[in-house]
Amino acid sequence: MHIAVIGTGYVGLVSGAGMADFGMNVVCVDKDAEKINRLKAGEIPFYEPGLKELVQKNVAAGRLSFTMDLEEAVKQALVIFICVGTPPAPDGSADLSAVKEVALALAEIIDEYKVIVTKSTVPVGTNRWLKKLIDENKKYDVNVDVISNPEFLREGCAIEDFMRPDRVVIGGESEHAIAIIKDIYRPLYLAETPFVITDLETAEMIKYASNAFLATKISFINEMAVLCDRVGADVVTVAKAMGLDPRIGPRFLNPGPGFGGSCFPKDVRALAYLGKQNQVSMYIPEAVLKVNDRQRYITVEKVKLMCGDLKDKTIGVLGLSFKPNTSDVRESPALTIVEALVEAGAKVRVYDPVAMEEFRKAKPELPLHYARDPYEAAEQAHCLVILTEWNEFRYLDLEKIKKLMAEPAIVDARNIYEPARMQKLGFRYEGMGRGKFSALR
Repeated sequence: MHIAVIGTGYVGLVSGAGMADFGMNVVCVDKDAEKINRLKAGEIPFYEPGLKELVQKNVAAGRLSFTMDLEEAVKQALVIFICVGTPPAPDGSADLSAVKEVALALAEIIDEYKVIVTKSTVPVGTNRWLKKLIDENKKYDVNVDVISNPEFLREGCAIEDFMRPDRVVIGGESEHAIAIIKDIYRPLYLAETPFVITDLETAEMIKYASNAFLATKISFINEMAVLCDRVGADVVTVAKAMGLDPRIGPRFLNPGPGFGGSCFPKDVRALAYLGKQNQVSMYIPEAVLKVNDRQRYITVEKVKLMCGDLKDKTIGVLGLSFKPNTSDVRESPALTIVEALVEAGAKVRVYDPVAMEEFRKAKPELPLHYARDPYEAAEQAHCLVILTEWNEFRYLDLEKIKKLMAEPAIVDARNIYEPARMQKLGFRYEGMGRGKFSALR
């Protein structure tokens, strides 16, 4: 089967490489010449463990290729996956301009039956609108079926998520089109992956409801962490005990400086906007967003608690990506926190294993010192702030760190260290929700 994937961003490239590995002939299309040229040269435009090897393997096998020629890719494909961005608009809704642009381009090109699959995260009703848009503008009198096939890829382990997903959701009205998509995912079906076959609107809602629920778990445990700091309880033990209840589960119960990335913030906003559009008050999603925004400033307040007035103080920051194993800094807590530290007058030294270039592009105006390693970031620092739980930060030479710093103070926004051990080593230590060890009591 021949497949065209439109968009070579995170979802498009991972999905394209994954389907090629299933044995499909896949052409990935993008209008960004620089990105296509880099991909043809074997370069991956973002960091994702295992992706470079998967792409190289399938390019070498002749199953995966890259082009800017949309018409050529579409004409030879039976199935077309739309994987373009749907960033948040100023009002919180999803910006569908890229989806619309693709739909109108396809309407001009398609001259025989095709299945168009939306992998981009889109509001409920988008796929029906997409089919109508293509039907009303198509140049040739041909039938087109539209399928909703939302992605559930976690950055940092996207290859595993594509190859061994928790579920595959396929929404559509044409049994023929659904059968074609099931055939693409046949390796997963044979591995007994659960398939959810449903209508377009339900498939679209599944994606938003899933992300909003996971974001809710994060904001809930962050609120518990704030309360634990005040009353002397330990949120780590609270979360562990909660997670032992199978109705709750342990995942996404790790307190921190708030969630970020390309999915959770925009999807929760879009869900809240969808509720507003349909006269439904979305109290929980709206509260989740408020808690998440507050969490960043709680982290900043903990730094101020350690250092007092931040003017001319040196602050080291470890971790800039929104989570480990990715270079993605979109909506990363570090964006807000680092900017707030600079605005308070601090001299900020930052380090991240892979995300420093992306952070520099996102915040070129900030006068930051980009360190070569965690130890350089800690030099003469009055406080060291841990914002991303990269594994290498868990095994630092803490005695060396202590000697390098101007003051032995650490704000561990990811709770990667044990407070008692840090205090024994001579650090003033502030975690998230560590109760009796918190100076906020």
